Amino acid sequence: MAAEAQQPLKMGFYRTTCPTAEQIVRYTVSKAVTANPGMAAGILRLFFHDCFVRGCDASLLLKTVPNSEIESEQDAGANVGTLRGLEIIDQAKAKLEAACPNTVSCADILAFAARDSTAVVGGFSYTVPAGRRDGRVSNIGEVDLPSPDSDVEALKRAFVAKGLSVGDMVALSGAHSIGRSGCNFVKPRLYSFNGTHADPSLDPNFVAVLKKKCPKNGNSGTTDLDLATPNRLDNQYYRNVKQHRVLFSSDQALLDSPMTARTVAKYASNLNAWRNDFAAAMIRLGSIEVLTGTKGEIRKKCGVRN
Repeated sequence: MAAEAQQPLKMGFYRTTCPTAEQIVRYTVSKAVTANPGMAAGILRLFFHDCFVRGCDASLLLKTVPNSEIESEQDAGANVGTLRGLEIIDQAKAKLEAACPNTVSCADILAFAARDSTAVVGGFSYTVPAGRRDGRVSNIGEVDLPSPDSDVEALKRAFVAKGLSVGDMVALSGAHSIGRSGCNFVKPRLYSFNGTHADPSLDPNFVAVLKKKCPKNGNSGTTDLDLATPNRLDNQYYRNVKQHRVLFSSDQALLDSPMTARTVAKYASNLNAWRNDFAAAMIRLGSIEVLTGTKGEIRKKCGVRN
């Protein structure tokens, strides 16, 4: 019974129960991301934010139910108003329920979707083991994610606490090669570092560009995380780190430790090395505290438990 309750993830998990499962997700995600490349960053972020809280159990996808134990992770400060791609996961789920009812979990859909988003905007792919089941709890109070102003030691602690290595942390940081940020997260480094000045770790020319995108008196606005290749998941991010042209101090902090700085330099000059390590780290990320066997459930709709 114990073996039945908790089983390892495996490749080709749906080969007999829903042979078209991965194909359906791939088609849905590829169509959406091709039409709007920014959705790739949204889906990768969903996957990361889900796995870092309660493990990869699609708890992030559950919506708040008033007067119940479900107070959604979506409503936490790190997520509220900034999650993108939820509707793509819902579309894939609806198609899978039509093809193979009660078979494919939302947690597996999210893992497949992250891989398929990578393929569209990054030009490389990897094989995802499956067999995750969906959790039945979402708790806003459990959301504790690395912040954009984390130092390198805080980043290390956060990843190691989830069973990931410091190398995984640096490889996964490359996801900041795509996506956008609200100017409210950027402006403290531009206008009020130590009171009045721009963060001296930023390249001055980069500061000038960012100030045009995020004026001091503006209350909104966004900017690409990577101004060089904003819609391409590549190793440009690591060149940006070396050149002090990244938005978040947590990204710049990768140069503050000899080990992480060496890895940044390696990835900046070797695209294939980063791709291989990113794929491996994504697989490890997708294995955090998973529910398998008879644990959890297979949700019929990703936003509500059965």
